[in-house]
Amino acid sequence: MTFEIKGNSFYKDGKPLKLISGAVHYFRNMPDTWPDIFAKLAALGCNCVETYCAWNLHEPKPGKFDFSGRLDIEAFLHEAEKAGLMAIVRPGPYICAEWEFGGLPWWIQTDDTIEIRCMNKAYIEHFDNYLDVLLAKVRPHLVTNGGNVIMLQCENEYGYYGDDKRYLAYLRDGYRARGIDVPLFTSDGTSFTDLADGTVEGCLATLNFGSRVVENFAAHDKLFPNAPKMCMEMWDGWFDAWGDEKHHTTDAKTYAGVVRDMLAKGSLNMYMFIGGTNFGFTSGANHYETFAPDVTSYDYDALLSECGDTTKKYFAVRKVIEECTGVTPPPVPENRKKAAYGKVMLTERAPLLPQLDTISSPIHSNVPLAMEKYGIGYGYIAYQTVLNRDYENAVLSFESLGDRAQVLVGDTLQGIAYINDSLSVTINAKAGDTLTVLIENMGRANFGPKMMRLKGLPGRVLLGNKIHFSWNAYPLPMTDLENLSFAPNDADAVKAPAFYRGTFEIAGTPCDTFLRTDAFTKGFVILNGFNLGRFWEVGPQKTLYVPASVLKKGQNTLTVFESDGLKGTPAVEFTAAPELG
Repeated sequence: MTFEIKGNSFYKDGKPLKLISGAVHYFRNMPDTWPDIFAKLAALGCNCVETYCAWNLHEPKPGKFDFSGRLDIEAFLHEAEKAGLMAIVRPGPYICAEWEFGGLPWWIQTDDTIEIRCMNKAYIEHFDNYLDVLLAKVRPHLVTNGGNVIMLQCENEYGYYGDDKRYLAYLRDGYRARGIDVPLFTSDGTSFTDLADGTVEGCLATLNFGSRVVENFAAHDKLFPNAPKMCMEMWDGWFDAWGDEKHHTTDAKTYAGVVRDMLAKGSLNMYMFIGGTNFGFTSGANHYETFAPDVTSYDYDALLSECGDTTKKYFAVRKVIEECTGVTPPPVPENRKKAAYGKVMLTERAPLLPQLDTISSPIHSNVPLAMEKYGIGYGYIAYQTVLNRDYENAVLSFESLGDRAQVLVGDTLQGIAYINDSLSVTINAKAGDTLTVLIENMGRANFGPKMMRLKGLPGRVLLGNKIHFSWNAYPLPMTDLENLSFAPNDADAVKAPAFYRGTFEIAGTPCDTFLRTDAFTKGFVILNGFNLGRFWEVGPQKTLYVPASVLKKGQNTLTVFESDGLKGTPAVEFTAAPELG
């Protein structure tokens, strides 16, 4: 197969081609579901799949790379090729994608000299190392090497962010120097300024939008009259943030009409075909006037639901594609089975504060430092200090906070500070009491000028309007909880942060299911060692997606971390349907 750009058209094997693609993020979906997703993509009438790459997952520590399991991009590309699909790869280094830190690894923030997304020496050294490894994985799959990868993206939506043209040119030239000889592209907003700052010679300029095709191509038509017209992100839904009133949805018929209009104009990539899930602590945030952390589900109201089910929107778009191309697509595969495993009692409890030394080690400093300064990027961090004297209605205030702090004296909650509400809490304490500030990183910003905001307590802490000194910090990435000591639940347990654990049996082959955490307030869930993601009673999301591959035939172990205190009996329920609000 050959693929090239000539004039204003794409060509495959020497013949004009209209790209009809759908976005699938391999890292948001389990590998055993990829064949089903690709079969449904082909049955929609698509000839291509598009994916971002997540630098922060592939290089969790500097120089330590991971391409296993759901991070195996080569296996993902191979499965797409088996399904007859071409592939578009968007390595970043920045991807946005409502993903933690826009895909950038947290550890670059430990270098105070770094400025991201520009010709900053330290930043370039880091992403050069990453691209060396990643592109060596992608290169064998290029169409020029007999594979199915037809295009790669340089950066992402840079016209929204900055104006360093040398940086864009450096990325372009770096791709070429690493043997990437397929077409390169950029994707940006639709205005003249977006395109002026975000495009670079030698890369096809594509657009991102969700409606009004003719209007949104007005600037592109003038700037690039002889280039292919492609919407690289034709948004079919939107993402949710904790505290939204309801799950975002868009009308199926309206979106199908936009697809029809875009097919008349050129090529498209539907974003998302399947959104998938922000497992663990991978969801990002928007941060403008207020901080808006994204929920665990990335359902996005996409053509396939979070768990891979076809939707009304899927069939509306399928009909339009068939009408526009005149090609009858393959039959649509049946949806995967779902199961309701019922209620599970969590019969054991492990309080967090008494076991801080079991799952972490204290690091002393005069004043609290940002989470990143203690070598931790995700999860929580606890700051503790012993008070020298009595305090009555004293104000504890934070110079900076990332993102939510629970303040406890002993095991008694004094109050909660949240970046959007208040940066202070009133406390009452006696001399010799232990004061704990438990901070949750709820997701780094994935878009905009506040991406580099640090987590934990990056500034001084004032107690009674004076700087309070001498703190121990306990990093809590929540990745190794094997040494926790559990005991039977205490009905009179205080509302202090704690882990709750229970087991349940599955008799046959496990199926996809959904977990309700109605008795809990805020935290995350670990099932058989796999972090399913965060929950929070504020919604709109009320269930966590549980892929079948996380479950086991026989005994399964479920652990819930509850930071704010139970609302009822410690139990969860597995249901056969999601509730996203």
